[in-house]
Amino acid sequence: MMAGEPFWVLKEIDLTVKQGEMVAIMGPSGSGKSTLMNLIGCLMTPKHGQVELLGNSTKGMSRGELACLRRDHIGFVFQQFNLLARTSALDNVTMPLMYQDVKVTDANLRAAECLTAVGLAEKMQHHPSQLSGGQQQRVAIARALINRPSIILADEPTGALDSQTSDEIMTLFRQLNRNGQTVVLVTHELEVAQQADRIIMVRDGKIQHGAYIKESMV
Repeated sequence: MMAGEPFWVLKEIDLTVKQGEMVAIMGPSGSGKSTLMNLIGCLMTPKHGQVELLGNSTKGMSRGELACLRRDHIGFVFQQFNLLARTSALDNVTMPLMYQDVKVTDANLRAAECLTAVGLAEKMQHHPSQLSGGQQQRVAIARALINRPSIILADEPTGALDSQTSDEIMTLFRQLNRNGQTVVLVTHELEVAQQADRIIMVRDGKIQHGAYIKESMV
């Protein structure tokens, strides 16, 4: 805010992500890409315009309604994994279900299915300190899948990983996407972004003209 005038982080954004797409958002620091991700994830609401998820506008929704929308339809994956250190992989994955009326046995079954889907069937009782960085990110992805979300939002999901492990995580995202999962990820890495169906370049709060790239390395 300068001299009482508002500073607009995003301007004239018009973006549609289709069900089953894998989209990468790129841009320099301060470009607005993280704000765009937060809007897509219903972590914040726009001052002007609106966000629609599954055909429903979030405009006018209360904090509680937005929280339910996130819980039921959005899975989040972060750069730093955000796992509970003294908790097993299985229990880390079940955490989102603890806020719902889901029986412990059912929660454990679903968590086991998600961990198996990301290749960690043999690591369910391991704590984060017993897992590699790539394995910890797989646990985080399994946690994002536990509520069977309509969309996965991944903020720099390979940022804390070496190149080989990054490739493994992106292979997993592509596999999930081939199975119909919608994926939107923010990344600074062109090699990562090129594996998506589209790359959206954000600069100075706007989507750059001609920034939609339909070529994919998949």
